[in-house]
Amino acid sequence: MTLAKAFVTGVVTKAPEKRFTQNDMAIAAFSLNIDANTNTILRVTAFGQLAETVSNMVAEGDSVAVEGKLQVNSYKLPNGKDKKVFEINASAVEKMSASVVSSNASGSQSTEQNIVTFDEAVEASNDLIDEDEIPF
Repeated sequence: MTLAKAFVTGVVTKAPEKRFTQNDMAIAAFSLNIDANTNTILRVTAFGQLAETVSNMVAEGDSVAVEGKLQVNSYKLPNGKDKKVFEINASAVEKMSASVVSSNASGSQSTEQNIVTFDEAVEASNDLIDEDEIPF
């Protein structure tokens, strides 16, 4: 297992599935296509309040930006081949969309950004790097 900080944007290919742990903590997971040319898919997992918000606000086809920890898990398939799965444990998810046109009271059209931000507090200690752990 490898952990690294990740910032990615992409299109949601599978709507969030919400479930709960035995301690009633919400978990939401969805698939994110980060490169349409190569069909590079990452699994994104959110926990707690962020999971609740993501499961209510994010849908298949939405463009989102995700910040979190990149985790690479390896395992063997039944046929003996090695498989790697890339997953992001999200600390923040931002739903992005193109500008929308709306009419105001005077009848003229204005352009506004339709951006919704969800953010979950992350312990500062998780973001600190111990200089003794850097290999160079």
